[in-house]
Amino acid sequence: MAENSNAAASAPENNAQIRILKIYVKDLSLENPAAPQIFQQDKMPSVDINMRAEANKLADDTYESVLTVTLTFKLEEKTVLLAEVKQAGIFNITGLPEAALQPLIATHLPSVLFPYAREVVSSATAHAGFPPFYLPPTNLEALYQQQMAAQSQLQETPTSAVN
Repeated sequence: MAENSNAAASAPENNAQIRILKIYVKDLSLENPAAPQIFQQDKMPSVDINMRAEANKLADDTYESVLTVTLTFKLEEKTVLLAEVKQAGIFNITGLPEAALQPLIATHLPSVLFPYAREVVSSATAHAGFPPFYLPPTNLEALYQQQMAAQSQLQETPTSAVN
């Protein structure tokens, strides 16, 4: 009972609601250029992970969020597997102040999509003949804060005129 009281007390008074309308794979790409020779190697490739999130307003209070995850598996500087998934979702967001909307869209919506992207990546890598690759837990809010700090520094850096 006390937990419910605390949850209600910490909820914003404006009754903000986020509804998931649809979750889907928007794009999936897999290249296995080193097959079948790679399967005769004893070495494990290194993995480079790149993530980015985008959002589009579809209608009033309705947004599409797309989390793009690109994995590049390399063995001795040679790409042996390239996988990219664009995991998307359509969300309805109501009752949220405008100032809180951008951070929520940039962090929370991709966080909702992340487990789905993880499953698609692990399945795709397994179907490519590699062990399933599980994306490590990622703090998307921290990544967003880093991006905001970097943008802030760029805006504060004086530009020099070139003649």
